[in-house]
Amino acid sequence: MKNTFGSGVSVTVFGESHGDAIGAVLDGMAPGIPVDPEFIAHQMDLRRSVGALSTARREPDRVRIVSGVFNGRTTGTPITFIIENSDTRSGDYGELAYKARPGHADFSAQMKYHGFQDFRGGGHFSGRITAGIVAAGAVAIGALREKNIRIATHILSCGGIFDRGFSDTDADMDKIGGLEFAVLDDERSEEMQAAIAAARQEGDSVGGRLETIVTGFPAGVGEPWFDTLEGVLSHALFSIPAVKGVEFGAGFGTADMRGSQCNDCFRSKDGVITADTNNNGGILGGISTGMPLLFRIAVKPTPSIFTEQQTVDMNTMENTTLQIKGRHDPAIVHRARVVADSITALVLCDQLALRFGTDWLRA
Repeated sequence: MKNTFGSGVSVTVFGESHGDAIGAVLDGMAPGIPVDPEFIAHQMDLRRSVGALSTARREPDRVRIVSGVFNGRTTGTPITFIIENSDTRSGDYGELAYKARPGHADFSAQMKYHGFQDFRGGGHFSGRITAGIVAAGAVAIGALREKNIRIATHILSCGGIFDRGFSDTDADMDKIGGLEFAVLDDERSEEMQAAIAAARQEGDSVGGRLETIVTGFPAGVGEPWFDTLEGVLSHALFSIPAVKGVEFGAGFGTADMRGSQCNDCFRSKDGVITADTNNNGGILGGISTGMPLLFRIAVKPTPSIFTEQQTVDMNTMENTTLQIKGRHDPAIVHRARVVADSITALVLCDQLALRFGTDWLRA
């Protein structure tokens, strides 16, 4: 199982949903980067379940850093984040040991690990594992901020209801930075939350889209062909559980444009080359242009729903039915938002370290 991502700056995840603890190891970070425990706690709060829109599983998600930080700054050695699991109900999964839940990794995990995998709560495949990514990502986000690189993600759509896109970028980024439900249009936010509540009432779930913007990222970062900036970001973004699509700039919409509509025309202003539009999402030829990085990810509906479904007993090979019990999210798109920010920050720190050297990240 491949649990490490990155070359210059890498992150490794470990643990299972119902194990003693989960966490991450962040390696390759430059020494001397400030580590703010309050900001880490803030980021963890954005991922945690809240109210009726999320699972009733309530984990405190207190992060313990056991290596790589001394006197409030990174030492340059591996940083280990440990997050204990405390609110588990493994008995909810006893009947599912051999029944493959539709939409989950139960069947594919069985084929790969021959029944030795921890099936409780999805085990290592659970969205619970993203808590370690958020903890590590908080350090990466802090390092990027010191270089005036900002990342923000909002819920572009949920349950078929659409938010507006980024317009006044700085103000929009400031607005959604502290929101638990990160939507730019307050009215659309209420409608989305109502759609999630309705799905929960019906024993069902909804999906959505997240849109991420990165400002202040320098031009010239990335590689052509097989390690394009889009390719590396997509690779990491697809590791977020439930992500089934990634697009940059105008994305699939470019297929319906003419070249005269799609091309981003360059202009020079105050000695800086920019573009009038950003249909390519800040990347050309796999390399950053200095325009804002802009991309969207599709998050599928939570597969754990409370209606009866058809499946197979993998032990007896007989067709059967199942009805999932326990505590589950009617939507995860709002909780995945901070995971998208974190994954993005980790990838960009890695790419910057490869381009300019590890110490470039140090303010």
